[in-house]
Amino acid sequence: MDLNEYVGLFLDESMEHLQAINTSLLVFEERLDDEAVIDQIFRSAHTLKGMAGTMGYDAIADLTHEMESALDLVRSKKQPATAELIDVLFVAAEQLETMVEDISRGGKGKLDVTETVRRLQQFIRPEQEEIISVTPSTASSTFECDVYSEAVVKQSIASGYQAYIVKVELSADVILKAARVYMVFDRLQQLGDVILSNPTSDELEQEHFETTFSVLFVTQQDQMTIQEAIASVSEVATVTMDVFEATPEAEVATSTLPQEVPVATSVPAPTASPEAPEQTDLSAPVASKTIRVNLERIDRLMNLFEEFIIDRGRLERIAAEVSSPELTDTVERIKRGTNELQSLVLTLRMMPIEQVFNRFPRMVRSVSKDVGKHIKLHITGAETELDRTVIDEIGDPLVHLIRNAIDHGIENKAERILANKPVEGNLSLRAYHSGNRVFIEIEDDGAGINHERVTRIAIEKGLITEEEAMQLTIEEASMLLFAPGFSTAEEVTDLSGRGVGLDVVKSKIESLGGEVFVETRRGEGTIFRISLPLTLSIISAMLVELGQETYAIPLTAIIETTSLRKSAILQAHREKVFDFRGQLVPLISLNEVYGLPQHEAEAYSVVVVRSGEKLAGLIVSELIGQQEIVMKPLGSYLEGIRAISGATILGDGQVALIIDSNALLRK
Repeated sequence: MDLNEYVGLFLDESMEHLQAINTSLLVFEERLDDEAVIDQIFRSAHTLKGMAGTMGYDAIADLTHEMESALDLVRSKKQPATAELIDVLFVAAEQLETMVEDISRGGKGKLDVTETVRRLQQFIRPEQEEIISVTPSTASSTFECDVYSEAVVKQSIASGYQAYIVKVELSADVILKAARVYMVFDRLQQLGDVILSNPTSDELEQEHFETTFSVLFVTQQDQMTIQEAIASVSEVATVTMDVFEATPEAEVATSTLPQEVPVATSVPAPTASPEAPEQTDLSAPVASKTIRVNLERIDRLMNLFEEFIIDRGRLERIAAEVSSPELTDTVERIKRGTNELQSLVLTLRMMPIEQVFNRFPRMVRSVSKDVGKHIKLHITGAETELDRTVIDEIGDPLVHLIRNAIDHGIENKAERILANKPVEGNLSLRAYHSGNRVFIEIEDDGAGINHERVTRIAIEKGLITEEEAMQLTIEEASMLLFAPGFSTAEEVTDLSGRGVGLDVVKSKIESLGGEVFVETRRGEGTIFRISLPLTLSIISAMLVELGQETYAIPLTAIIETTSLRKSAILQAHREKVFDFRGQLVPLISLNEVYGLPQHEAEAYSVVVVRSGEKLAGLIVSELIGQQEIVMKPLGSYLEGIRAISGATILGDGQVALIIDSNALLRK
């Protein structure tokens, strides 16, 4: 059987079980006596071990076996849970995640987990160093053996092999005994050759035995290696090994033990899946009818639909030119149908942001311990859905912001006590929909941003002048944190001080069509708010004309469109501005930005756009109208063009560039 075809399923289910382990460990740390939580971790580790063992990922199976053994002692109340056990379980979970990720990249899932296994074994057997609790005997032991098998053993010994009788006892409450026997035989065959078994292979396969069986085994490996390999199989209670010596009665022993074909044919085949534990979560999930679909298929479907949207625009243009009522009516019906289909296709690409948020509880726990702070993470809105493309890219910016909040935002214990705050800091991670955008907020209850210190550092680093600093608003001073090379850390640590972080966050978010804002109050805390589009593939845009060329401006950036008379244009600080609802807003001529011919007129069409707290009026030659467009990348030859985020194909087959208003308003 080719196991490679099951790798995808193994990865999907493994990540689900690892997430269950991580979530439950955080609860377990708070409630050490919660049996339901312990059972959840035990079941997830147990199932993961079985899947890994079946797929041949021994490192994962070995580590989960030790986790399972430690947890079994806790849930059977033989040993109490300790802080050391919690720490090592978190380390084990992280290493399991690393190994699974290695498999997803085509690796073998190998990782040195010796230290973690040792720490788990110290908890399991605090007074013993050996993995096997029994001492193998070197005394002779008899095993009822026929003449043929004895000859095979003697020839093996003459060739430098050693013969052993391996006695294996399974746990009293073993499930699927035949599967356990199969796994034991599989481990043995990797280390040597199985000659005989007692009971026979047929009896073992049919589970016609209690919990103990013996194997005549020849190998060149040492006893400890063999014992460790067998002990790593789940539900193996004890393993004993004795050196085998042939007896004079071997010739007449055939009536007691039927002759077995040596080596491979003596291995019993499994009659059931190695692992089939009953799956029960802490809260019983509602049954749903779902199927797993390869993401490549969804991407192909999306690409085909994007082409269909382009052709739909072309069909609408033809219908308008022909002026046929029947054709126009047909195009309208197609448009209604494709709108519904578009909503459905986009929904297929939507994924809950939960899979990004799930990584942060463990990270917050680890980082807060490193910096010596007590911080509690609160997550809300994890069910909020985003396009998969955005989901894939938003993780790293959130990591930067959360680490920044832990290191810079929340005070240390002494400072919080002096400020009459609880010693435990609070960090909130929220997600919610608003209109056609998704907002993610990272809020801490720390000291807030010291704007005087921020502006002083910015002046020292040459980012702004003292005159500019005097004119900054609180919001503008806060945004200095996102300047390249800016850092308030006084010394370089593993977390901060290198001046790399928030500028990368801002660049990444803006590349996704999003924005980031900062709200802060001294002594009360800070909120970093990220605004993101629901999808990056098909967007609504305003088509505008610049000279003889057509450009597109995403509707998400537009506040309104207006007509502005030439006499209403004012001058301020050598820049053109106009009065927009009592506020002076700068004017930007797109013809000038893109090097197109400019024409004087008595009135101009203006598109008012927003980027964060900044407003600007974009002067265009003509407003064409609103249309749904498919965003296409410019490619490596054209990347880096100022204030252009991509291109789209219009209904007449022409290419229109998509204007990046964020880049236009960025200084």
